Amino acid sequence: MQTSLFRRLAPSLAARFRQNERLLSSSASASVLHHATSSSSSSSVEPVHITENCVRRMKELGASESSADGKMLRLSVETGGCSGFQYAFDLDDRINSDDRVFEREGIKLVVDNISYDFVKGATVDYVEELIRSAFVVTENPSAVGGCSCKVSFMVKQ
Repeated sequence: MQTSLFRRLAPSLAARFRQNERLLSSSASASVLHHATSSSSSSSVEPVHITENCVRRMKELGASESSADGKMLRLSVETGGCSGFQYAFDLDDRINSDDRVFEREGIKLVVDNISYDFVKGATVDYVEELIRSAFVVTENPSAVGGCSCKVSFMVKQ
C-alpha cells in the first residue's frame, strides 16, 4: 500500500523539488529570497518553533564539547525515509545566503529555503527515549503523516 501511495505522490513531489531548485538557481530569485529572509519584520515568515528542551540540549552541547561551541542547529529536509521525506539535523557554524534563522534564548535554528517550505510552523524538540535521544520535529503543519520514529513524513497536497 505504501509503495502505490508513493508512486502516486512521486510525480507531484518531484515537480515541487524542481520548482524549488529553479527558484534557488536563478540569481535574481536568490537575491529576492535572501532579502525576504533578512527582514525580521516580514509578516509572511511563519516561524519554526524551538522548545525549551531543544534550547537546553544545545546549551549543554555548547558547554560540554568545545567543537560545538558557537554552533547552530541546522534542520533540513531530504527525500527518503519510509514516508517520502525525512528530517536531518546537523550542527553548523555558518549561515548561507538562502537560510532562515530562528532564535530562542540565544540558540539559533537554521533552515534553508527549500526545507523551510516543508517545515514552516513546525516545532523542533529534543527528546530522550529508551531507545534514543535526538532532535525531532514534533509538530509539522505541512505533514499529513509519518512513521512512528518521527524522522520521516509525507507532505500535504
